Amino acid sequence: MKIVVLDGYTTNPGDVSWEGISALGELTVYDYTAPDEIIERAKDADIIINNKTILHKGVLEALPNLKFIALLSTGFNAVDIDCAKALGIPVANVPTYSTSLVAQHTFALILEHFNHVAIHSQSVHDMQWSNGRDFCYWKNPLFELQDKTIGIIGFGRIGKAVAKIADAFGMKVITFTRSPIESDIATKVDLDTLLKQSDIISLHCPLNEQTTGIINIDNLKKMKRSAIIINTSRGGAIIDADLADALNEGIIAGAGLDVMGTEPPKADNPLLSAKNCIITPHIAWAATETRARLLSCVEENIRAFLKGVPINIVNE
Repeated sequence: MKIVVLDGYTTNPGDVSWEGISALGELTVYDYTAPDEIIERAKDADIIINNKTILHKGVLEALPNLKFIALLSTGFNAVDIDCAKALGIPVANVPTYSTSLVAQHTFALILEHFNHVAIHSQSVHDMQWSNGRDFCYWKNPLFELQDKTIGIIGFGRIGKAVAKIADAFGMKVITFTRSPIESDIATKVDLDTLLKQSDIISLHCPLNEQTTGIINIDNLKKMKRSAIIINTSRGGAIIDADLADALNEGIIAGAGLDVMGTEPPKADNPLLSAKNCIITPHIAWAATETRARLLSCVEENIRAFLKGVPINIVNE
């Protein structure tokens, strides 16, 4: 059984192990694979492990030995899953590996806006405390999370985890979701209500026709001027130019983003220079423990396929 990893570096730059997967077959790992290298590298592969390398119809049809695609991600838009299905190639994702870390990172972004830890630490290292006369000072207004309202768009596993943390902070939790909910923490509301009432809006929704561009200038104008928006979900849920305008014009107070519409962002993306916009480079999944868990889940997906009982298939 030949297994080829097309783009393994981001998941494993060397600090976690491929050992469990290598025990399942003859494993070849490429850090990156250019589009014109895919067919040559994967021509003999029975199994491809893939993250963001685009496997379109032409590529899939040129790989007659391919039997299974194991994704190093929850999202599966890098693969033409309909073509794979037509060719009899199951595609498996990893749906649950990063829930706790994404929720944790969501609050790292929220707390940076409310507590401004980095700014104050830098001021101390710049000797502003040592050279001052007061026992304390603050460079930006500081705010409590208690009694604030967080509006969660999408109430799946991660949305629920964020709600649980918010509840521990004493926050009011409301959510906009298409699915029924059973929660002692969150109250389901319509989108307009969420936009108008929330002090913080956090996105935890899949990217589809209903959520693409859900954060646009019209909806931003419905928010409180003191509100912030957090996105650790999918970049395409926000129209970048609209959010940048809202920040620069004071329509809302701030944003914390771990994802963007194009990654890496182009140098002229307006959010890179927008006011009060904290951006991290898509790292809400990237803790060492989380990536090790991801590889274990991929191993489990492959083992299940080899046993004839595939799991986590996205193109059944």
